[in-house]
Amino acid sequence: MNKRLLLLSNSTNPGELYLGWPAKHIKDFLGEKIKKVLFIPYAGVTITLDDYFHAVSTQFEALGYKMDSAHNMANPQKVLSEYDAITVGGGNTFQLIRLLEDKGLIPAIQNAVLNGMPYIGWSAGSNIASPTIKTTNDMPIVEPASFNAFNFIPFQINPHYTEATLPNHGGESRDVRINEFVTVNQSTNVVCLPEGSLLRYENEQIFFIGKGPCKVFRYAQPIKTFKDGDDLSWLLDEGSQIS
Repeated sequence: MNKRLLLLSNSTNPGELYLGWPAKHIKDFLGEKIKKVLFIPYAGVTITLDDYFHAVSTQFEALGYKMDSAHNMANPQKVLSEYDAITVGGGNTFQLIRLLEDKGLIPAIQNAVLNGMPYIGWSAGSNIASPTIKTTNDMPIVEPASFNAFNFIPFQINPHYTEATLPNHGGESRDVRINEFVTVNQSTNVVCLPEGSLLRYENEQIFFIGKGPCKVFRYAQPIKTFKDGDDLSWLLDEGSQIS
């Protein structure tokens, strides 16, 4: 298998252009041979899918890539092979996985990516590269048939990771929530991506790139932190202990 994945924590940093910070990483990842990209906008909820597609396609076309959107197609799985890459945007992860299930796109995208089609995701689009969506930050506004996701990587991603807590707020912190997950999923690593960071996977290697630190959680092990440029390929061994 020759999987190529670019998994972003977020699309846009405050005060910057939409898809501004990752633009250079997207261009470097896709290169010059990629021409046509299929966008999956289904995570969008409070934005219309037309508006979402317009925002994303404007930026991708500025980088030199033609983009079409799955929501404008009757049977997007049937034309998937006509595209050179897949991009899955952020929003609500439960809505995203529900619509991917309804439209029969999960096995089609899995097959395409496992056979070398480049995949770019951010936020919810990165979370679903994991085995499940159980480490999403989103409210379950709809009920999918399953929490199972694409399973491109043998670990979970928590996008938009932050250590911040609100003063005088009694709710659980992100660390508490992730510790709940690893307590009941004891053989699974969780990789926490702060804003402005990503994982790049190709040639059977995976690297953390961007603002850090990147924290990895696993049951009954000390939390390990990683910085820009660190090799996280050890995570690709399913069930691997924190190195």
